[in-house]
Order: sequence, then structure tokens, then C-alpha cells
Amino acid sequence: MTTNSVPTNPHRAVRWWLISVAALIALMVLVGGATRLTESGLSIVEWKPVTGSVPPLSEAQWTEAFEAYKKIPQYRELNAGMSLSEFKEIFWWEWSHRLLGRFIGVAYLLPFLFFLWRGGLSGELKRRLWLLFALGGLQGAVGWWMVASGLTERVEVSQYRLATHLLLALLIFAGIVWTVRRLKERPQISAPARLRLTSALLLVVTLVQIYFGALVAGLRAGRAYNTWPQIDGAFIPSAERLWFETPWWRNMFDNLLTVQFEHRMTAYALFVLALLHAIDAVRSRAGAAGALWLLAAVSVQAVLGILTLLNQVPIDLALSHQAVAIAVLTLAVMQVERLASRQQTHAQPRAVPVGQAG
Repeated sequence: MTTNSVPTNPHRAVRWWLISVAALIALMVLVGGATRLTESGLSIVEWKPVTGSVPPLSEAQWTEAFEAYKKIPQYRELNAGMSLSEFKEIFWWEWSHRLLGRFIGVAYLLPFLFFLWRGGLSGELKRRLWLLFALGGLQGAVGWWMVASGLTERVEVSQYRLATHLLLALLIFAGIVWTVRRLKERPQISAPARLRLTSALLLVVTLVQIYFGALVAGLRAGRAYNTWPQIDGAFIPSAERLWFETPWWRNMFDNLLTVQFEHRMTAYALFVLALLHAIDAVRSRAGAAGALWLLAAVSVQAVLGILTLLNQVPIDLALSHQAVAIAVLTLAVMQVERLASRQQTHAQPRAVPVGQAG
């Protein structure tokens, strides 16, 4: 960095704030995963954004919450005879998930308003942060939209809505990671166009794979076909079993075999792409370390996925699988940003020292 470069100190507080929010989002995704794995997501049958932050405080309030849960199909068809103490166990998972969501909203908004007031944000950065805040508000609504899908006829939430909820959370997370990276001046890496292309493809395939993984979770497809590398007795199952539903595309979202198969195939594609990208990065001497870290994370994720499947989705392995997915996404975003053009430095957010008009 030359002496005329934009100083990084003015961005330091903003970067640490965003890193903290990203860490909270990652934690919330894991708590959400535990909520799903423990079948706790429908234990709170109403959406009270403000007053819902207070849990039942008396035996009468606990009984009222339990009676409300007894009215939905999940209780009648899956949990009939559940005791109040058993209900409390699933209630606390869902309540913690929602409380963490509220906390993230406050942890994002209050520092954001402070930085706006002190004039420490550039115009471009303000727009980006307002967009992330709006997406966070939308995520809260999507969360209730997901829960509502399991309150009337179904005994679980819609896998479509579950996957949408997870994907939106991680898109917000990825947006924050990108923003944090862009807040620090770095020299431009001279990378071939193909290397930039494969890094972008890696990010896209990672997001697609996460979406498919959410479908697997929503359908409990990981508890079926617990063999590897074969699935349903073959590496590639018969077309009759993969595509028997009509219209054909519904199999990609509703057929347990097809959903698990596409999750496996996308995992293979992701590994091969990460390997080719790493080889190219090492040969090109451009972003090699980032590419190798990404390949390592994808490899660990593949092993965890196989172990989770073979052991029929124990909660510890399943959550580890989800945690490493977040790590893979983080490294994929960082690699794309690392190789992306930085030629137009004037277009980057330019902060002024906190306390000075911007």
C-alpha cells in the first residue's frame, strides 16, 4: 500500500461490527439446524415479534403454550401423549432460535444507526448496509412463513420454505463477508479470467448445494438410503425411481431418492471444481492459498456428509456438517472477492474517521 492509499483504520470499527454480526448469523444457522433436528420448530405456534421474546413464566402460561401446540397436526400425529416437560425441551430450542434472531436485528441496527449519525459511512456502503438490513427483515417474515406451513395440514414445515429460509440467511451472511473484505485495501491480484470464472462457479455451486442440503433436511431424506457410494443399490439409481412423479421436476424437490441423489452429485461436482480451481490457482500463482483452503474445507465437508449419512444423521455429525458448510461458503466468498477486480478503487467504500463529517 502506498502512502496515498485510503487508510484502513477508519473502517476498523465497522469491520469488527460486521464480523460480529456474521458470527451471530452463523450461530443462528446452527441453532436453527438443531431446532430442525430435534423437531422443535413448530413448538411455538404464533408470531409475536416483540412480546414473544418473553417465554412462559408461570405454570399457567406453560400450560397455555402447550395447549396451543396440541391443536396442530404435529402433536396429534407425531407427539400425542407428550408431557409438559418434554414440550418444554422443544420449546426452548425454538424460543432460543427466535430470540437470537431478535438479538441479531438489534446488534445490526443500533451500531448501524450510530455509524450513520457519526458520519462514518460512505454512500455506497450505506446503500449496501441498508440492503442487508432489509434482507434481514425479510428473513424474519420468511421464518414465520416457513413455520406457518406446518401449522394446519402438515406435520412438519415445507421443505421449500425451509430451504428458502436457510438460503436467505446465508446470502445475508455472504453479503456481510464480501462487505468486510471490501472494507480493507488490498493489492490487485493478477488472475486469469478462467480462474475468476471458476471461483464464481464454486460460489454458485456451493449455494446450490446448501439449498439441496436443506431439502434433504426438510424431507428427512438423510435417514433413507444410508449407503455410500451406492444409493438404492446403484451409483446412479434407475430413471423409473428417480423420475416417477409428474410433472418430472417435482422429483427434484419432493422425491426422497432424487433429492438425496442430487445432493450427492452436486457434492461430487463441487469437489472436482474445487480441485481444478486449486490446481489452476497454484499454477497461475494467483490466490493459491485461498484455493487450497477452500479445497480442504470442501474435502472435510464431503467426509462429514458421508459419515452423517452412514450413521443416519446423528445430531453432532449433522451440525458439524452444517458448520463446515458455512466455512466452505465463507472461503468461497473470500476467494471470489480476492480474485475480483479492484481497478476502480474510487468506487470502493471510502470511510471518514468516526466523528468527522463524511
